[in-house]
Amino acid sequence: MGHDKKPMTVRRFLSLFLVYALLCVAGGTAASGFFAPVVIGMNQAAKSLIPSLKSQSIDLDLTDLPQQSRLYASDGKTVIAQFYDQNRIVVALKDISDYMQKAVVAREDRRFLEHSGIDPQGIARAFVQTYIKGGDTQGGSTLTQQYVKNVLIDQALEDDDPIAAYHAQEETISRKLREMLIAVELEKHHSKEEILQGYLNIAQFGTNVYGVETAAEHYFSKSAADLTLGEAATIAAITKNPASYDPTVNPSESQKQRDIVLDLMQEVGYASAKEVKEAKAVSMKDMLKVKTVQVGCQTAGTAAYFCDYVVHQILKSDTFGKTTAARKKLLYEGGLNIYTTMDVNAQKAAWDAVTTNIPINDPSGIEDILAAIQPGTGKVLALAQNRNYDATANAKSTSTSLNYAVDQIDGGGTGFGVGSTFKPINFVAWLKSGHKANESLRTYTSYSENSFACAPKSSQTWSLQNSGGGTVNPETPLHALNFSHNTTQASMAQIIGLCSIADTATELGYHNAIESQRDIHSTIKPSMIIGTLNASPLTMANVYATIAAGGKECTPIAMTKVTTSAGKELTVPSAGCKQSIDKKVAETTAYAMNLNVTQGIAGDAQLSGKRKTFAKTGTNENTTLAMGGFVPQVSAFSIVANAEHPYALRNMSINGTYKTLWYGADIALPTWKSFMEKYLSSAKIEADNSYGKADSSLLGTSSSSSSSSSSSSSGTTNGTASRSTSGSTRSETSTSNTSRSTSGTTTKKKTTTKKKTSTSGTSGTSSSTNTTNSHTTKKENE
Repeated sequence: MGHDKKPMTVRRFLSLFLVYALLCVAGGTAASGFFAPVVIGMNQAAKSLIPSLKSQSIDLDLTDLPQQSRLYASDGKTVIAQFYDQNRIVVALKDISDYMQKAVVAREDRRFLEHSGIDPQGIARAFVQTYIKGGDTQGGSTLTQQYVKNVLIDQALEDDDPIAAYHAQEETISRKLREMLIAVELEKHHSKEEILQGYLNIAQFGTNVYGVETAAEHYFSKSAADLTLGEAATIAAITKNPASYDPTVNPSESQKQRDIVLDLMQEVGYASAKEVKEAKAVSMKDMLKVKTVQVGCQTAGTAAYFCDYVVHQILKSDTFGKTTAARKKLLYEGGLNIYTTMDVNAQKAAWDAVTTNIPINDPSGIEDILAAIQPGTGKVLALAQNRNYDATANAKSTSTSLNYAVDQIDGGGTGFGVGSTFKPINFVAWLKSGHKANESLRTYTSYSENSFACAPKSSQTWSLQNSGGGTVNPETPLHALNFSHNTTQASMAQIIGLCSIADTATELGYHNAIESQRDIHSTIKPSMIIGTLNASPLTMANVYATIAAGGKECTPIAMTKVTTSAGKELTVPSAGCKQSIDKKVAETTAYAMNLNVTQGIAGDAQLSGKRKTFAKTGTNENTTLAMGGFVPQVSAFSIVANAEHPYALRNMSINGTYKTLWYGADIALPTWKSFMEKYLSSAKIEADNSYGKADSSLLGTSSSSSSSSSSSSSGTTNGTASRSTSGSTRSETSTSNTSRSTSGTTTKKKTTTKKKTSTSGTSGTSSSTNTTNSHTTKKENE
């Protein structure tokens, strides 16, 4: 906002001239106290400035300047994203080319090395031009004064004081005098090199380009240390008018201004006539090698959802500030170097897997989501979903900023019913309770809810079946896991209690995705044992990682190290790894999951090269198709669903293939397998087939009656679905659920009543009202 010039009265002329004369006589060396009475007498507005007329009030710590933060992949080199309010990277003077240092001095203040903070000749010129000739306002500011001005503006913004920021740049005599006085004091306590270094780091060199290092990278794709004569002159010219002289905005004017700086450098003796001629001969178009530095996860490409997860980890951690606002400020201004756990190979493999299996623009509109984690460390390796990341209000249907791979508190949705992939948790709980994997159990198709310890009091009867109807009776937990039978899960839970299973789930790293229902103990009910509670893919990948790591459970982490611009290392959230379950129990469970691949219904999960593979498929009410599995070095979990408006995936085409019913093995498994094969190969991870040896004391004696084929009691709700796997024909069992609606879980009546589709969130479930005092559940048993 401009200001009208005050009329030039005799009194005002004499006051201004007196200030000028005093400055000239003092030679720029007078203390601020010497000028204060004169300033007060000349302009009452200066009274408010007196308390800050000391250089000590200026914070010259360059690390305190707002700086760009960078997010790196686990290799420490690949930049995932940058965050900034002011795009700046602070560097030392020794890391700025000599050409650049001389160019800015020639342009801004050719007597910089001679004066003591203020330049009497410059003031005289500005005085005549502004107040005698009545031209545009000129300040005659030295480079030191300009540095002071920039620091005062930044400090005001840092203090969230817009009024102070305004006064720090308004065109008034009092503001100019304040700068002069502080500049004089500043030069008493700091060397020319320190001041020049500060100016080159704080000055604006274009639209949202702050500091010479960022300018060098932006305009010429190089470090400030490597700037040539012409490049340095180009950048030095910009500060006079950052918007108009930006070479990417106005290249012809920028070239004109560059040549002016080159002439000034020749006049001062900083460049020869030959050097200047050669520099001028290069057009601005030929000089520029623009590198756009964009901000935030919006620019992170295929790693955007991982980036978003890291940001949420920072914003919710007290390590980075007492409030969310303070943490955000640190991220966008603190010049942080954030080293993440993201494996470049894993992220690429994950993105390729989800977008190849179900393309982003697939007419089905179905999401394909995958999370991967490193067992025994908690390091999240990759997060991907077949959607473009877009946090703007204009996001298209194929774009979203919701990260469905993670919990609600981490920027995700409300999770998904994971179906039969929950059953390994039941198996672990069973073994932990002192029971055997081959213990023969009586199974039923009807259970009183009150017969389950820890279940809410109820007069309901829970009726459930294996896919295709009926049950296998008797059956062992090992056989039931391999063929994903439901009824045996109920018999196991009836014996050991639901609290035992909830405790085990928590020990393995399980929790619900919904923030308000995070603790599984708050949502205990019989149907949870067949995967009706909502979890995120990352949580399930972590549960499987605990089994893969011999029972060592870790909290997922996204960062390994964070340093400030000053090199200080900040504490990052810890994985807190601990031995959560007995290693023998973990290995025996892994053994059972490997049997699910070699002898059970997950044969298609077998990885190449005879690599020992551990896996489990699942489907929740046909709305969520799931697949989880691991090798000792990596655990991954895949979900396929309509995350926004869950409905049963039946009688539809996905990626050009039509099926009357879709199951986890049909489409979630291929996503998981594609990721595993590509990542293990690209990362050159060798097979480790030594893991997964069952403990004989936990297996017990196999029952002949429970080792029979499951084909007689499995299939689908519409008949038996058989498929050929590894040369043998096996029945793939799948389920639909008929259970009452409780806390948004997947339910429907065991009647011919048409199922209603829930559209109330991202739970991946469907529900209908139960009209009887009993309910039936049939889960997919892949």
